[in-house]
Amino acid sequence: MADTPSSVSNLPEMSVSEISGAVKRTIETQFDRVRVRGELGRVTRAKSGHMYFDLKDDRAVLHAVMWKGQTAHLNFRPEEGLEVVAEGKLTTYPGKSEYQMVCDKMEPAGAGALLAMLEERKKKLAAEGLFAADRKRKLPFLPEVIGIVTSPTGAVIRDILHRLTERFPVRVVLWPAVVQGPTAQAQIVAGIEGLNLLPHGDIPRPDVIIVARGGGSIEDLWCFNEEAVVRAAAASQIPLISAVGHETDTTLIDFASDLRAPTPTAAAEFAVPVRAELASRITTLGGRQTQALVRSLERAKTELRAAAAALPKPEALLQVATQRFDRAADRLEAALAMNARKHEAALLRVGARLQPGLVVRDLSRRQERVKDLGQRVAGALARRLPPYRAQLERDGERMHQAMRRTWGDKRSALRSVTQLLQTLDHKSVLSRGYALVWRANATLAKRAEILTPGETISLEFADSRRLATIAGGSGSPLKAATEGPLQAPSAAPPAQSGVSDGPKTPFRGKNGKKGGDGGGQTSLF
Repeated sequence: MADTPSSVSNLPEMSVSEISGAVKRTIETQFDRVRVRGELGRVTRAKSGHMYFDLKDDRAVLHAVMWKGQTAHLNFRPEEGLEVVAEGKLTTYPGKSEYQMVCDKMEPAGAGALLAMLEERKKKLAAEGLFAADRKRKLPFLPEVIGIVTSPTGAVIRDILHRLTERFPVRVVLWPAVVQGPTAQAQIVAGIEGLNLLPHGDIPRPDVIIVARGGGSIEDLWCFNEEAVVRAAAASQIPLISAVGHETDTTLIDFASDLRAPTPTAAAEFAVPVRAELASRITTLGGRQTQALVRSLERAKTELRAAAAALPKPEALLQVATQRFDRAADRLEAALAMNARKHEAALLRVGARLQPGLVVRDLSRRQERVKDLGQRVAGALARRLPPYRAQLERDGERMHQAMRRTWGDKRSALRSVTQLLQTLDHKSVLSRGYALVWRANATLAKRAEILTPGETISLEFADSRRLATIAGGSGSPLKAATEGPLQAPSAAPPAQSGVSDGPKTPFRGKNGKKGGDGGGQTSLF
């Protein structure tokens, strides 16, 4: 039986590679440049740095790839579930008979997607406790060094330095960093960590850190929402102030920082106080301290005066003892005479009863007895005296030491009382040049206005008294009475005045005669 010939086709025969190449050229020609919106599915980064991901919607999935050179320019981190807009070209992958998109640009699909991703990241970091209020530290009141992480060429650093100069100039350490773009995240993290690692030397370790940037869109500020930046701010050992954007802008670093400033200028105001206000406050506190010290001293003086007024006068302390001494002295002489007479009478009575012979025999017998007793006592003392003598010497030494201590205490007490008497004695005041002015009616003249011209007064000094006459009108000096006998005031100063009048002897004038007007009045001197 003959073989049946196969059917012959008019289509040209092609290899698999030719078909795959034709499809590749067709797709790349028809879809040379496309812009695709979709949700990120699987996102994988290879060790080579290339990123493989899926773009999908509710009905289809498109495989995509972005080479390492383009991924470095992304200003956000692609994550699964994020809606993006990718731009590139379609091509095929012959190894799996698949078509894919090679992307060279990609951005989030509007602010809504960014905000959704921001909210999800915020919840994640908050759940880890990075935003807890108990982690936040107080800023130092007066930092010596301030570290700033920002761009060195922008207006932000100039505003901060200007405000620091106005308020309180301090040393500033600037860590330059890009604050926008794909490399901003790494440089900001390096700035925060680097300032924390600075040693104490030529470049000192800051007391507070300011991370600052001017305003911008959510895309411009997105690097401050990156997880690495937030974690670096939360891990900083130095108190950190975030000053990103304007007052209405909020980024995740604001929640992790120890203090959020609405603007970079406000961050400088939060970091240092106003030097003029501090100087004024110090001056005010110094004045208040001085016033308090003055009030305390015045109160102490008042209390001291009150305590001194409550002390008894020296003469009052000695009055009772003086009276007892005087009475005892008066009784002593009479008592001694009476005692001598009594013993004399007793001796005479005994002598009258004595007979010379009996006395001699009695004395002889008593002498023998005394001699015998003396020998016995001498023997007993020879046996028992040494221990008692040693004990007596020890007791005598202790008594001597006790007496010396007692004499020292008594001497100190006497010295204290003597000093107190000297302090309270009005003559110690008069010895410094003061004088008491007594009028004729035995009253003290405490003001010059009460003295009248021609009035005779008595001036009491520390050693004696002198009479004087008022020579002129108000404010005129005193004129001493040098002619004729000096007349004393009509009566002595009252005892309750607290001034001692001295001995009550007649005053003698310049001619040696007693003063007085013939009326029986005695001199105060």
